Amino acid sequence: MLVQVKYCEEKKYVKLNEVEGHFNFGQFSEKVIERFCLPPDVQLTFKDATGTEVDAEIFSDLLGQGNVVLTVFSNDEFSDCSRSSASDLSFSSSGSTIIMDEVPRKKLRIEDLRSMSAKQEHFYDAASNTGYISWRLKTVQRKIRRGYAMSPNTSTDISPRGPNFQRTVNVERQLDGSACQEAISLLNHTTDKSLIFQKMRETFHYRQKLVNDPGRSDNILSTFPRFLDTKGLVDQDFTLLFDEETSARLLQKWDVFFKPNVIKEAKQLTSTPELRRLVQSAESPIGRDFDEATTYDQDMASLLLLLHLLPPSPGGPKSPKISACDAAERLVVFHKSCCSLEEHFRNQQSRQPYLLAVGRQKNQIDNFYITMDKHLIPCQANRSLGACDELFKAHFVFNLSYDVALVNFYTFLQTTVYNIDVGKMKESPRVRDMRARLLNQAVELSLSE
Repeated sequence: MLVQVKYCEEKKYVKLNEVEGHFNFGQFSEKVIERFCLPPDVQLTFKDATGTEVDAEIFSDLLGQGNVVLTVFSNDEFSDCSRSSASDLSFSSSGSTIIMDEVPRKKLRIEDLRSMSAKQEHFYDAASNTGYISWRLKTVQRKIRRGYAMSPNTSTDISPRGPNFQRTVNVERQLDGSACQEAISLLNHTTDKSLIFQKMRETFHYRQKLVNDPGRSDNILSTFPRFLDTKGLVDQDFTLLFDEETSARLLQKWDVFFKPNVIKEAKQLTSTPELRRLVQSAESPIGRDFDEATTYDQDMASLLLLLHLLPPSPGGPKSPKISACDAAERLVVFHKSCCSLEEHFRNQQSRQPYLLAVGRQKNQIDNFYITMDKHLIPCQANRSLGACDELFKAHFVFNLSYDVALVNFYTFLQTTVYNIDVGKMKESPRVRDMRARLLNQAVELSLSE
């Protein structure tokens, strides 16, 4: 559907896809920002022809009525269209003559001179390397790297891909029918680890049909209980779903490239006690005994710094705001080894999968578990980075949506680290900007060498 949008004196059409009879307000806002080349963090307000504000709640219903023209207003004082021109225009009754007062009023000229430096800082602030010009250059560079055409009318096929996207996979030697049921029965009784991995591989296609069936997906752990006591099965299914190269990317790339650059970017954030602790932990030498027992090890600290760089997106006026610190509790939860796990589950509400780190203190974890529907799936890795790797993969293996507070974090890992659905996955402007900054650092590093 094409929606006519007016910003200042400029009018453009924005193409919006209807999904199951619903139009996504957040996707529409992102496309408006891109079409009118606005800063990615700008706050927009939409009004209809009567001047009534349009929000996410009534957006889809309004578009369903057809012939809608929306006017965009931003919170940026320098983008106010009333300031864009110092001339007064009037039209004669004939409609063909324009009378322009080219001499601005004295008061207006003085105000323009006073605000000149402020406007220049808005477009480019040399001290912080920010502003519209800086943002626009990064956008152009990002589109060049992704192979986009430079035309502003370029359209891309962005679909809601992710862990819920049903993928076509060809795996050899797959069982079906009675042979598959016999293998599932055998899996429930055997303790031979090599046989478990073999039969789990041979029933992969059946398991994919199961997790993609909304009516049966809740039974995945009761049908295949070996996930609960055999380490490495999540990694095997993810590798079958993609390939070994994709499966190994986080462990291969994080320490060498992403970790130091994430720390560098995190130091530019507004300093808080939590951020300072995470940066100190992430930069500490491996194997050092920490004085601060409430901070995770180097790997987990660097991942949590990425979460601070990609905090939860605002959910709208009616949704509670979630901070990066609150979102971290949805990624990993520490549990003292001396305490009962049953007590932990009694206090935890059902939610998307997260890591349960069990140990004496946060920087000395003995075991990691993926917690899903109040079940514990043991992680094969004994490092926090490997445990996060398995947690990410569990979303694809079990067809689970990302936690709403961690969408930016997981989307960055998916498209930038694992290179899954690059150019096809819907990304927030913040995720795209972070990838551009990290890739720019990679280009600068290679040029210096």
